[in-house]
Parts: sequence; C-alpha cells; structure tokens
Amino acid sequence: MPAWVPHSPASFLDDGPTSKLIRQILGAVAEFEKAMTVAKLRAPDDRKRRTTGKCEGRKSYAERDAGMVALAREIKGRGGRVSLRAIATELAAKGYITPSGKPYSASAVASMLG
Repeated sequence: MPAWVPHSPASFLDDGPTSKLIRQILGAVAEFEKAMTVAKLRAPDDRKRRTTGKCEGRKSYAERDAGMVALAREIKGRGGRVSLRAIATELAAKGYITPSGKPYSASAVASMLG
C-alpha cells in the first residue's frame, strides 16, 4: 500500500501535507455544495416574492382575516380614547376570537393596528 493512503479516519487528523490537502479539498467541496443548495433554494423564493411580495414567515392578521383588521381600525377611529383591551372585547363580541376560543390580547390588537 502506498504511504499516502490513509489507513483509518484518524489519519486525516495528522499534520502531514497529504492530510492537509485532503482536508482542504473536502472543505472546498462542502463549501461548493452549500453554495449550490442555497442557489437552488433561493430561486423559487425570489420568484414567489416577485409575484406575491412575501414568501416566508407567519401570515399577518390582515392576510388571515382582513375584515377583523378593518373592524379593529374602525373601532379605533371612532374618536376618543379607546383602549386596546376594549377593542379586543368588541372584536370578541363580533365573533373575532383566537383559534383557541379566547379574545385577542391587547398586544395582538396592537399588531393588527400597527
């Protein structure tokens, strides 16, 4: 067997020039594979962003239920100081509740309005 052929996986850990070359080549191949994967996955995302404007992340309240957001804004715009909790209570009275059956929190209403 030639002297440069490794006999075990631990031989790649040696500080010899051959082991160093093999580690560099394997590192370059891994870097190339990662770049190719990123490029392949980016193309569909870019295409979706061009058509719809968004492709990742959780849907906003407006995307899930535009009527609920419009009602929250209408309640807020009626004049006077209306608290976020009061808006959540009124939304619940109109049937707009969370998937778990509870009224929306004040922070959720703030997200709707923001």
